[in-house]
Amino acid sequence: MRFRNPLLNWIAERPGGAMFALVGILLLLAMLAPILFYLTPIRKVPLVYNLRNLQNRWMTTAVTALAFTLVTALLTGMLAFVRGMDRLIEASGNPGNVMVLSDGATDEAFSNLPPFVAQDLPSDVQKQIVSVPTDPRDPGKKTPLISQEVYVVVMYMIPNAPPGSRQRRFVQMRGMNDIAVAALVHEVKLARGDWPSPAGVKDLGNGETAIEIIVGAGLARTFAADLGKSELELGDTVTIRDRKWVIVGVMEEASNSFGSEIWTRDAQMQKYFGRENSYSSYVVRTENAQMANLAVKEIKSFKRDRTLQAYTEREYYAKMTDTSKQLSVAIYVVAFIMAIGGMLGVMNTMYAAISQRSKDIGVLRLMGYQRWQILLSFQFESLLIALMGGALGCLLAYLAVDGQTVTSLISGGGGGGGGKTVVLRITFDLTVLIVGVIFSILMGCLGGAFPSVSAMRVRPLESLK
Repeated sequence: MRFRNPLLNWIAERPGGAMFALVGILLLLAMLAPILFYLTPIRKVPLVYNLRNLQNRWMTTAVTALAFTLVTALLTGMLAFVRGMDRLIEASGNPGNVMVLSDGATDEAFSNLPPFVAQDLPSDVQKQIVSVPTDPRDPGKKTPLISQEVYVVVMYMIPNAPPGSRQRRFVQMRGMNDIAVAALVHEVKLARGDWPSPAGVKDLGNGETAIEIIVGAGLARTFAADLGKSELELGDTVTIRDRKWVIVGVMEEASNSFGSEIWTRDAQMQKYFGRENSYSSYVVRTENAQMANLAVKEIKSFKRDRTLQAYTEREYYAKMTDTSKQLSVAIYVVAFIMAIGGMLGVMNTMYAAISQRSKDIGVLRLMGYQRWQILLSFQFESLLIALMGGALGCLLAYLAVDGQTVTSLISGGGGGGGGKTVVLRITFDLTVLIVGVIFSILMGCLGGAFPSVSAMRVRPLESLK
């Protein structure tokens, strides 16, 4: 899709930009049209009168519109960040997956389980586990989709970090007994490279070895920036816990938390992180969400040598929303404070306009215009300023933040200090755009209400003295 305006063409060339540009234009026109349709025919005060007044007071109009631009840009930028986090959490986890943790654990970081076999689960759950062929040479042989996983959060020292800047970050690492099967369980594919070898160790030459790892797409961009590269290459190494880890594969881009993780063999994780012969979680695939919920109930009520805790994978990741909720509340509080500032700016502008145009108002009244027509005329000006500033603010926020990659901590709802550091993409979607435009319109309506009433009450004869 091509537009005549070069700026719109540039927006359209961004990922998903063509649809966003078209929808954005239609949305703004759809919101502006009812205002014009409602006010113009019944106002009777000529539209050109308002436009010329805004033009004559162009500096004041521009400053007020700029206030709307900044307020709306800040609001929509923060909402886009929360939207990106919400999407990441919503996309994490398969509806049919069940996570098994140790009794009392609300986060896999604090779970401790022995090595697991399918027979350790209730018989009804065993029947619900999905099996798929994994060996092309023997299509009839099927492997149950079960993954034993060791999960740890480690501190990664950023190489050559400038003094005074960030020196370290927390990185999530996950070790699996069979990474290829785990990839099927979690629906993760490789964009490039290959899975770690059975040994999980690679010879770097000169008698030096490194542990083979796969990194998520989001984390790969972060590591590339740390190494001063635009893109991470296979064979690059990172140092964690005084041990070298060599990258043999990069996951495909996906909107889930696994894009922020490092995957490797379980034996290496157990050896270097004090988890010998233990796991954090078992993840099993059932046919659908209904079967997963039934399996969770069976596992929780199952009594053997130990009691187990279980969640559907979607339920588990849905608990990781505390940060998102806190940010949403903070954003709306800040938005309310900013809205007051924006409304005061509009009120100041419109009151100034009334004081300068009191004689004009008197003339309009003597010409036969009604009070409510004067009110709508001034209200229209404040709405027009709000729409101009709000539309520009949404555009600036979209160009500045949409698609940007940021690192954030999402905390668990179960307490205990659980949480995950994730790399997410800021998402400026239609919802954010609608909120931004409506927010601007409301500020314009409320900010122009009192001055418009004041203009309506001007007495024509007194104003002409």
